[in-house]
Amino acid sequence: MDFDPAELLAKPLMAYLATDSPNGPRSSPVWFLWEEDAVWLIGNKEDSFPKRLRADPRCAVSVVDFDIGRGVLRHVGIRGRARILPLDQTRLHRLLVRYLGSDPQAWNTWFRTNVVDGLELMIRITPETTIVKDMSYFKTGPDFAE
Repeated sequence: MDFDPAELLAKPLMAYLATDSPNGPRSSPVWFLWEEDAVWLIGNKEDSFPKRLRADPRCAVSVVDFDIGRGVLRHVGIRGRARILPLDQTRLHRLLVRYLGSDPQAWNTWFRTNVVDGLELMIRITPETTIVKDMSYFKTGPDFAE
């Protein structure tokens, strides 16, 4: 491994969930939480990606840390199978705090009402394979990598 993937997965970055559908592959940007050696996602019964995962639980999750100014380009790719689970309010809170801050009262009221309050399920993706790549030397070449 180029670096410890837990280091990148601890950051509040966007992940991309790749799934299959009868009409071909799909990609969904998602917030995530890395806990218990699994990727946790949130959703509701109307979201399209939980419907696709119910039909075919095979999926991939990609998380990229990219900062062109600093020359950072690190990637964690996870392939596994998803399980749709009931919403765990404690885990949901930990996930949302990563992106929205520690004080739920300060979260945008519209977002809480229209998105957070409608969440009904969690998705656990347990890695079968994990790819970890650090390409941070893309600007300077490998001899000058940090």
